[in-house]
Amino acid sequence: MISSFSAGRNIVLFLLARGLGAFTAQMLDVAIGWHVYARTGSALSLGFVGLAQFLPLALLLRWSGPAADRFDRRKITGLAALGQALASLAVFLIAASGAPVGWIYAALFALGAARAFSGPANASLLPQIVDRAHLPRAVALSTTMFQAATIAGPALGGLIYAVAGEKIFLLCATLAALAAPLALMISMPANAANSADDGKQRNALDGLRYIRSNKVLLGSISLDLFAVLFGGVSALLPIYCHDILRVGPEGLGFLRAAPAVGAIGVSLLLSVFPLRRRVGPIMFASVAAYGLATVVFALSKNFWLSAPAMAALGAFDVVSMVVRQTLTQLATPDFMRGRVSAVNFLFIGASNQLGEFESGVAAALLGPVGAALFGGIAAVLVVGLWAAFFPELRRADRFHPIEARA
Repeated sequence: MISSFSAGRNIVLFLLARGLGAFTAQMLDVAIGWHVYARTGSALSLGFVGLAQFLPLALLLRWSGPAADRFDRRKITGLAALGQALASLAVFLIAASGAPVGWIYAALFALGAARAFSGPANASLLPQIVDRAHLPRAVALSTTMFQAATIAGPALGGLIYAVAGEKIFLLCATLAALAAPLALMISMPANAANSADDGKQRNALDGLRYIRSNKVLLGSISLDLFAVLFGGVSALLPIYCHDILRVGPEGLGFLRAAPAVGAIGVSLLLSVFPLRRRVGPIMFASVAAYGLATVVFALSKNFWLSAPAMAALGAFDVVSMVVRQTLTQLATPDFMRGRVSAVNFLFIGASNQLGEFESGVAAALLGPVGAALFGGIAAVLVVGLWAAFFPELRRADRFHPIEARA
């Protein structure tokens, strides 16, 4: 066992490492989006930014999940942070030298490769240092830290880029490197080794099979995947700010931070008053509201209406995020967490990075307003379809360990 003092210290270190990583990633996303669109003026180029980061998640799934179940998750997280620092440094060198934009996509591929390993290891680490009874609250606190970083990261990223230009990528490399020692300083309980199934062969597809056999888990993960895949508008923000709302990189940073402003308020509320009943219906309602908020943003031509719409997006999205993450952790045995988390992280990457590619393609065909409007309506339609396809999730009442069928 681990002492209460060490457990508290571990949670603080985990939250600091997660927050610093999220802060760096958000600054990097804002700066890259503005830099690429300013150089190309192409919506499709923004789509390739997301695609370059998604492809490693899919290509490395065979190794990323089993690695988190076989090796020390702290070390994987630390090494991945160093990998993200090197990728950020590469982006700085490419941008500062005026090299072709295609080289930035190569650096982003490396960044996605590092995140492919950090995601499953990070998600699997929290249940090792938090007991099951307090896991829903710990997930909410972790989400709060993530959203706090997501507020500060884009806002400061936009301001720093406006003042220092490409030097922001060098700052991101430095901050990413600082997250590595924080992860390595976490101490593990004596019974928290990643070897509960040493007698079994670790197969990356085991995580996919496990999720598929658990209808509540499959429904919650896939609902979030398709709703955000269609309804996400983050890739369109540089176009909206540059061409429609007529604001600079500072405005882009503000809009990128707005979802986190809404999300952190809800996250803090859920950490004090965690969800206890009707978790399935609440998740469906929050995703439907997410789609409607996307429609409002799509039609807005006023910055001060667009910002609250983005804040509403974050507020509704964090509810479904907490439900999905809690269900995933409670329904998954520890020796499977890495493989299940890798599939979950792939789905999240599909909804975010692949969603950015979908938004870029849709904007090239329909224009930015048409693409955002299509995404919001599609997200609402997905809710109706999933309510019919997954009645187990629609009827889910409480969080509890829901084991998959053997």
